[in-house]
Amino acid sequence: MTSGTCSKVINLKVDDDGRIADVSFIGGCHGNLQGICSLVKGMHVDEVKKRLDGIRCGNKLTSCPDQLCRAIEQLENQQ
Repeated sequence: MTSGTCSKVINLKVDDDGRIADVSFIGGCHGNLQGICSLVKGMHVDEVKKRLDGIRCGNKLTSCPDQLCRAIEQLENQQ
Protein backbone atom coordinates (compact mmCIF):
# COMPACT_ATOMS: atom_id res chain seq x y z
CA MET A 1 0.00 0.00 0.00
CA THR A 2 1.16 3.51 -0.73
CA SER A 3 0.65 6.63 1.35
CA GLY A 4 0.07 10.17 0.13
CA THR A 5 -0.06 9.43 -3.61
CA CYS A 6 -2.64 8.83 -6.32
CA SER A 7 -1.35 5.29 -6.82
CA LYS A 8 -2.73 2.91 -4.22
CA VAL A 9 -0.60 -0.25 -4.52
CA ILE A 10 2.86 -1.12 -5.78
CA ASN A 11 3.53 -4.69 -6.91
CA LEU A 12 7.25 -5.33 -6.61
CA LYS A 13 9.50 -8.32 -7.30
CA VAL A 14 13.23 -8.24 -6.66
CA ASP A 15 15.54 -11.03 -7.86
CA ASP A 16 18.23 -12.75 -5.81
CA ASP A 17 20.83 -10.25 -7.04
CA GLY A 18 18.85 -7.30 -5.66
CA ARG A 19 17.59 -6.11 -9.05
CA ILE A 20 14.03 -5.08 -9.86
CA ALA A 21 12.54 -8.08 -11.68
CA ASP A 22 9.06 -6.62 -12.04
CA VAL A 23 7.18 -3.57 -10.78
CA SER A 24 3.70 -2.20 -11.41
CA PHE A 25 1.51 0.45 -9.84
CA ILE A 26 -2.25 0.38 -9.34
CA GLY A 27 -3.80 3.82 -9.70
CA GLY A 28 -1.94 7.01 -10.39
CA CYS A 29 -0.79 8.55 -13.67
CA HIS A 30 -0.68 5.53 -15.95
CA GLY A 31 1.76 6.83 -18.56
CA ASN A 32 4.24 8.24 -16.06
CA LEU A 33 4.13 5.11 -13.95
CA GLN A 34 4.66 2.87 -16.98
CA GLY A 35 7.74 4.96 -17.72
CA ILE A 36 9.07 4.60 -14.17
CA CYS A 37 8.48 0.84 -14.26
CA SER A 38 10.27 0.50 -17.58
CA LEU A 39 13.23 2.57 -16.40
CA VAL A 40 13.79 0.77 -13.08
CA LYS A 41 13.30 -2.78 -14.35
CA GLY A 42 16.68 -4.52 -14.16
CA MET A 43 18.14 -1.77 -11.96
CA HIS A 44 19.67 -2.65 -8.58
CA VAL A 45 17.47 -1.57 -5.66
CA ASP A 46 20.28 0.55 -4.18
CA GLU A 47 20.49 2.57 -7.40
CA VAL A 48 16.70 2.97 -7.50
CA LYS A 49 16.70 4.29 -3.93
CA LYS A 50 19.65 6.59 -4.66
CA ARG A 51 17.89 8.14 -7.66
CA LEU A 52 14.26 8.25 -6.50
CA ASP A 53 14.28 8.65 -2.71
CA GLY A 54 12.76 11.92 -1.53
CA ILE A 55 11.18 13.00 -4.82
CA ARG A 56 8.05 15.03 -4.14
CA CYS A 57 4.91 15.49 -6.23
CA GLY A 58 3.66 19.06 -6.15
CA ASN A 59 2.83 20.05 -2.58
CA LYS A 60 2.84 16.45 -1.37
CA LEU A 61 5.65 15.25 0.89
CA THR A 62 6.08 12.14 -1.27
CA SER A 63 5.54 10.84 -4.82
CA CYS A 64 5.07 7.54 -6.61
CA PRO A 65 8.85 7.21 -7.17
CA ASP A 66 9.44 7.96 -3.47
CA GLN A 67 6.78 5.41 -2.51
CA LEU A 68 8.61 2.84 -4.66
CA CYS A 69 11.62 3.42 -2.41
CA ARG A 70 9.41 2.83 0.65
CA ALA A 71 8.17 -0.44 -0.93
CA ILE A 72 11.78 -1.55 -1.51
CA GLU A 73 12.61 -0.78 2.11
CA GLN A 74 9.60 -2.77 3.32
CA LEU A 75 10.67 -5.71 1.20
CA GLU A 76 14.24 -5.49 2.53
CA ASN A 77 12.97 -5.41 6.12
CA GLN A 78 10.95 -8.59 5.55
CA GLN A 79 14.07 -10.54 4.59
